[in-house]
Amino acid sequence: MRVRQCGAAVISKPFTLKREKMNLYVGNLAREVSEDDLKQAFESFGQVETVNIIKDRFSGESRGFGFVEMPSKDEALKAIEEAQGLDIKGRSVRVAEANPRTGGSGGGGGGGRDRGGFDRGGRGGDHRGGFNRGDRGGGARRF
Repeated sequence: MRVRQCGAAVISKPFTLKREKMNLYVGNLAREVSEDDLKQAFESFGQVETVNIIKDRFSGESRGFGFVEMPSKDEALKAIEEAQGLDIKGRSVRVAEANPRTGGSGGGGGGGRDRGGFDRGGRGGDHRGGFNRGDRGGGARRF
């Protein structure tokens, strides 16, 4: 038991051994691989907590990759090493530690502001307004 002193009071807190989970990325999956198939394949390396195959939002078809969460980091590292190139339903899978999710809003979006057309100036710098047509003034040509 871990004991910590805080001024005159003594606070005791039981020490628990925290087992580290590990999330694995599994790529190059055949479209017909189910979550049960993936779970069975990885249970030979250790306990599998969750399996999630990523599917297309509109068609519901597999996007060809998924994630396997294992409660033991040691077993997960063993799975990364030994499952690399494992044949599951005719496809050789790629396995790696999954990158942690970032706090982004998800989903893509269009590109920046310049979508071609004429540069009408007014953005500071050496632009003097008007249409930018090469050597007719108006600053550097923008693409």
